[in-house]
Amino acid sequence: MLSNVTPQRGVFFNLLTSHTDRMVAAANATLRLVTGLGNPNVDSAALIGEVNMNETSADDIKAELVKLLYESFTTPINRDQIHTLTMDMDRVIDALQSVANSIATHHIANSTDRARQLASLGADACIRLNRAVVALASRDRVKEVQQQCRDVDEIDTRADLVMREAITQLFAVEGDEAAAWHAMKMRGFYALQADVLDSCKRSAKTLEEILMENV
Repeated sequence: MLSNVTPQRGVFFNLLTSHTDRMVAAANATLRLVTGLGNPNVDSAALIGEVNMNETSADDIKAELVKLLYESFTTPINRDQIHTLTMDMDRVIDALQSVANSIATHHIANSTDRARQLASLGADACIRLNRAVVALASRDRVKEVQQQCRDVDEIDTRADLVMREAITQLFAVEGDEAAAWHAMKMRGFYALQADVLDSCKRSAKTLEEILMENV
């Protein structure tokens, strides 16, 4: 019981890191999924399953972390901040899951250059978040956390530009009813991809706020 009341500092950071490990795995699977659309040698169903598996695993870690938060007498940083960061990162994984599952539910058979760019940027942002969370445990790596958060913000800015280009391209030429339906479907798909980047930016902002209050 005492070990639950006063857990070692590293337990929280290990769980946060494990959570972001699942996030990176889900992002990489989503990238392979989006990139491989239209390729008969790519098993899209298996990749969607991989994303869902990592989301489920992340949920288990989140539950363990939240339970530990409420059982612990002390925490390495403010417990509300840990909870907020956990929920923010969970939104990233949920957004990745939505992207992956929409490929099946919306019958998206082929990718586009813009979709591949957004998937790549999403995976990159998730890697940066992972590195930031790993560095968060060490007080002498504050600058590294700050740099990774700035990188996430820059990636999100690039993604906004790609998103605008994607939507502009979709509606640049009028077509028949089938073309209009395809445009609407892809606009929704791009929006789901943008949610991944927005959630990453939100997580990075929370990390920066943690640094401001604890350094």
